[in-house]
Amino acid sequence: MKIKNVLPIFLFLITLPFYAQNEKMDEKREKIKAYKVFFLTTELELTSTESEKFWPIYNAYDDKQFELRHQKMKSYTKKINDESFKSMSEKDAATLLSQMESTDEELYLLRKKYMTNLKKILPAKKIIILRKSEDDFNRKLLHQYRDKAGKN
Repeated sequence: MKIKNVLPIFLFLITLPFYAQNEKMDEKREKIKAYKVFFLTTELELTSTESEKFWPIYNAYDDKQFELRHQKMKSYTKKINDESFKSMSEKDAATLLSQMESTDEELYLLRKKYMTNLKKILPAKKIIILRKSEDDFNRKLLHQYRDKAGKN
């Protein structure tokens, strides 16, 4: 299974236990974000000029992606996890599916714009390293989450 297919599931699984505790969720998200910044900074070996231009673009993208995934997807997840979806009319299901597709499209367009902006400031090789590093980071985070869950 490809990482890009696993990533949305991973992000959902990471954030699921935190929904009930908004303050704790924000605190944990900030810790993860700080760890991610450290990890990516180390992996990318950005020059000071690249770093100055990269982080505002990356942070804006990351925040918008988080917002899309967790605000919109959260409402879809509630509807799907709720047993009432089994009795949902075909019309309501089609509407929900359309909303989900629309969110997927927004995420795609956001990623496309992000890549276009990155190409203006980073060489292609560093963008590839960034993609790999993000996958590596997510994999490490997933392993930490599994290890922690296994101990409880």
